[in-house]
Parts: sequence; structure tokens; C-alpha cells
Amino acid sequence: MLPPVVWGATYDQLIREVGFALMSTKGEAFAGLSVALVTPFKDGEVDYDRLREQVDFQIAAGTHCLCPVGTTGESPTLSHEEHERVIATVVEHAAGRVKVMAGTGSNSTAEALRLTRWAARCGADAALVVAPYYNKPTQQGMYEHYKALAEDVDLPICVYNIPGRTGKNIEPETIARLAEFPSITMVKEATGSMDQASEIISTTNLTLLSGDDSLTLPLMAIGGRGAISVVGNIVPRDMLALIASVESGDLAAAQSWHRKLFPLCRDMLSLATNPIPVKAAMKLLGRDTGEMRLPMTPLSRAAEGQLRETLAGYGLI
Repeated sequence: MLPPVVWGATYDQLIREVGFALMSTKGEAFAGLSVALVTPFKDGEVDYDRLREQVDFQIAAGTHCLCPVGTTGESPTLSHEEHERVIATVVEHAAGRVKVMAGTGSNSTAEALRLTRWAARCGADAALVVAPYYNKPTQQGMYEHYKALAEDVDLPICVYNIPGRTGKNIEPETIARLAEFPSITMVKEATGSMDQASEIISTTNLTLLSGDDSLTLPLMAIGGRGAISVVGNIVPRDMLALIASVESGDLAAAQSWHRKLFPLCRDMLSLATNPIPVKAAMKLLGRDTGEMRLPMTPLSRAAEGQLRETLAGYGLI
């Protein structure tokens, strides 16, 4: 049976009491729940009105930080102008009500630097910078890439390590070197390796955030401080409850939330490449058109049927 901490005074009291008071790492201001926002499209164009609705939805839920134009936001298929406008729109509409960690990564250091400078000028609170993809730089190349950003832009940087999508791991030793830069304060950990996460936590004072929703509980159990979540697009309050339960030391409640969330988290990654399933889910829930840009294609009919069953089992439809 789930603990009664999602709705009403009990939930709000838990969030207030936890308050993330035990923070002691660089980037601690970004502990908790960040949501990797999808980018809504309508008739082939970015739907900025719907994007503002998504911002309001997350703020109403109590989400701590928004991450526009990450890879969940289909940044590889946005034009440079669109990428910049999405960042500016989210920052402007958030209006200080919630933190904004803008996606500014690229496999070109010059491009990542341009986007990170833009995010800083727009008033973003931090930059989420995915590892350079496809060109598979050496560890020294990874170091020089982030070093260029850290020395140029006065903005907290979250190193996003997802070798399954980029083709190359940022090794813990390289992350430890990067941690020496004051502006590099966080790691979005999506390697799936508890050993790598443990080494980062043991050798740096960076704030480690889960990049895999289903691994949020185990990563927090070894010292992680929250998540940059995909499933948070759908059920942010439940992800908040999971994170708050871990922070408050209520393992039983955290395990209950983990079991509750797991089928939904599983479908977000197993049915098709992210963000195809989450956009399909939001379409089924009436919160998005589900439209994507090629080469991303809609969820298959069979997979959509499975997703519908998961959403129904969760109680969402």
C-alpha cells in the first residue's frame, strides 16, 4: 500500500520538513526533481503556447527545476533559432518561479559554447551539457570540451554522461578533474553503473542526479541528490514524493513509490527510443499532440497499446 504523501497537507508537510537541509555538495541548489521537458510541436512548428502550459503544469506540481531542450526535448532536430527561443520562452515564462537548467550540449565545442552563452544571457540558472556525441573524443577531449565552457561562462554546469546515446563514457577520473572547476557543479548520471556513480560521489563534491528514472532510488541510496526526469513530464508529484521519501530517510515509503513508478519508468525507455514513449503518453493524456520530427517516428500501434495498459494500471486513464 502506498504511503499517503502525494496529495494534501501530508505531502506538502513532507516536502517542507525535508527541505533538502542536508545538502553539502556543489550544485546542491539543484537537488530534488528536475524535469527534462519535451518540446511540443504542432503542424511541424514548435508550439510555444503548449510549452508555456507545460511550464505552468510543472510549477503547480512543485517541480524544483525545468530542463528545456535537452535530448528529451529533441534538441538535435531543432534549428539554432528554435533552440534559443525555447530556452528564452521557458526562462521568461518561469519568471523566477522555478529554476531553469537549459540544455546547451553539442558535439561541437564552439556550438555548445554559443548555446551556453545564450542561456546565461537569457537568465537561465544552469546549463545541462551532454557529452559530445558521435565523434567520440578521447578523455582529454572531453576534459577540454567542458573546460572551454567552464572558463568562459559564469553559469553552473551539469555534465550529462549517457554513453548509450553518445557512444563514449566520461570516465570517473575525467569527471574528478572537471570537478576542480568552480562552475562545474553537477553530473547527470545515466551510465547505469552503480560503481561509476559511487566513484564520482567518493572522489568529488559534485551533486549527482539520476538520469534514469528507474534508478533514482538506488542512486540516491548511495548519495545521489535527485533526478533529471523523463517520467516527471507525466507524474511530477509522484517523483517528488519518491525523492522526498529518500531524503527524509523513509526507505519503506521510497520503495513503495519506486514499485509504483517502475512500470511507467520502464515503458519510457523500453517501448522505443526516448522521447517517443513519453510524447505518446502525453498525447494519450491530452497534454501533447505527440508530434515528433524525423528521424523520430510515432510509437507503433502495438507499443501504444501496451503503454495505454500501463497508464490505465497506474490510474492515469
